[in-house]
Amino acid sequence: MKEALYWTKKEDKKVQCLLCPHNCVIGEEKNGICRIRKNENSKLYSLTYNEFTSVGMDPIEKKPLYHFYPGSEILSFGTVGCNLRCQFCQNWEISQQDFGEVTTRTITADEAVRLAKTSNSVGIAYTYNEPLINYEWLLETAQLVQKYDLKNVLVTNGYLNEEPLENLLPYIDAANIDVKSFRNEFYRKICGGTLDAVLRTVEIMVKRKKHIELTNLLVPTLNDSEEEIEDLTDWIYALDKEIPLHFSRYYPCYKMEIPATPLATLEKARKIALKKLKYVYIGNVWEAEYNRTYCPNCETVLIERRGYQTEIVNLKGNSCGKCSEKINIMIHE
Repeated sequence: MKEALYWTKKEDKKVQCLLCPHNCVIGEEKNGICRIRKNENSKLYSLTYNEFTSVGMDPIEKKPLYHFYPGSEILSFGTVGCNLRCQFCQNWEISQQDFGEVTTRTITADEAVRLAKTSNSVGIAYTYNEPLINYEWLLETAQLVQKYDLKNVLVTNGYLNEEPLENLLPYIDAANIDVKSFRNEFYRKICGGTLDAVLRTVEIMVKRKKHIELTNLLVPTLNDSEEEIEDLTDWIYALDKEIPLHFSRYYPCYKMEIPATPLATLEKARKIALKKLKYVYIGNVWEAEYNRTYCPNCETVLIERRGYQTEIVNLKGNSCGKCSEKINIMIHE
């Protein structure tokens, strides 16, 4: 355990965690909503500091990040817990468990960076469960990663208070953020959170000029209406029309048994979004046409993807090799 950042003492031996918008008031020997921040002897501790359930090399496209060092691999870490309760969670075996219910291994920040260097990884991805709740290890590791000129990547629900976010961002290079719906009612009923906090995180990252991509998992009848897709698209367009958007196919999982998203629904969402946005993908499907990167000007295929096999075919630097259109992409020199 490590004493947590962002908390304050309250009456009756309680503490208040100030890391995420839940702002949990936690009784003695109790945990916050995230399950891994614990009040012990009237101090708040992180239970998952240096403790991990999942470590592996992944294609960067699996995050998914399609415009950040495409074709590279990144060392990825995940642990236990989450500060949301999404009924369709695909990683519920770790994200919705208490610390101690899942086997973990100890990995320090120094060991993580050493492993990234020896693995020829582009950097470290904080992923699998919600990484921001393991804030202390994340911050410490991200600072060290930056010193070695490696990249820090977040895969996150974006549910974080503004001060800890601002203090972390100087060390973050890229993020994929889940915008699970563009309706607060969906967040409240299905995820146990609020939409506004997530939108604020995205807006701050855009303002700080971080490379971001967004994922929207489309659940039939719940968040897949044309009106909602249009509202989401309009919001992204107002921020930056070059932000890549990934519509992801839902499959029944955890507590949700609604049938899988029809491909036609995903195709319609992509068609709506492409009216205003330059780069729109469909995830959790294997059809190559939905995962290629096309030039938004001349529609030349720039990056071919088949599953996680990635081939850069018509890029010259960060420009289209055919028409010279500048592409919002970061590639290896």
